[in-house]
Amino acid sequence: MSKLEQVLILEPSSDLRFRGPFTDVVTTSLKLRNPSDRRVCFKVKTTAPRRYCVRPNSGVIDPGATVSISVMLQPFDYDPNEKSKHKFMVQSILAPASVSDLEAMWKDAKPDELMDSKLRCVFDMPSDSEKMSELESTKASALNASRADGTSGTRAGSLSMDDTEMRKLMEESKRLQTQVGKLLDENRQLKDEGLRMRKANQFDSSVSKSSAAMLSKDPASRSLPSLLVVIAAIFIGFFLGKFVL
Repeated sequence: MSKLEQVLILEPSSDLRFRGPFTDVVTTSLKLRNPSDRRVCFKVKTTAPRRYCVRPNSGVIDPGATVSISVMLQPFDYDPNEKSKHKFMVQSILAPASVSDLEAMWKDAKPDELMDSKLRCVFDMPSDSEKMSELESTKASALNASRADGTSGTRAGSLSMDDTEMRKLMEESKRLQTQVGKLLDENRQLKDEGLRMRKANQFDSSVSKSSAAMLSKDPASRSLPSLLVVIAAIFIGFFLGKFVL
């Protein structure tokens, strides 16, 4: 057992178990705990990299900290007669005092500085009775969840109705404000139109009065020559009368 295996604690410590059915992605967790007072760098490797997805697959664990790693097995056709030969290895090294490039650190690390822990993959296919039990448990959980969702849904529905009514009132208020604005604009336009009409009427009235005055003066001006002719005829007659007498 290496020095790091005595410090770094793996959970689980020997096997990674994946529970079927394997028609979909199956995920299991691996925990790495560092109870020491030194930072520890880790890297997770597998003998079947195309069959698994590991997140995170490397990193640094601070003193007293725990890192949870998700190991995702891709779907495959399960054969109960075939034994799994897949294995994982958690490779570790004590972190230097200052490290900025992890890739360079792993590349330059000496073999005697590297320590590792190996895990075996185990595939568990549930039996028919276990499948029925799990199915009933799933149904019960779904029923409880639907009841809880129904209660919360009723509250959410009432809140949604309140929100809908509030939005309708706000839209109606905006519509009324728009109509009021239009009416005010129309009122201003009518006032301006009335003012223009009054000015036009006053102008027409003044023009009519001027025309009437001109027409009233025309007969007098036309009758003035006739009056002068009559007066001239009277004077001429008067003088002729005196001359004859």
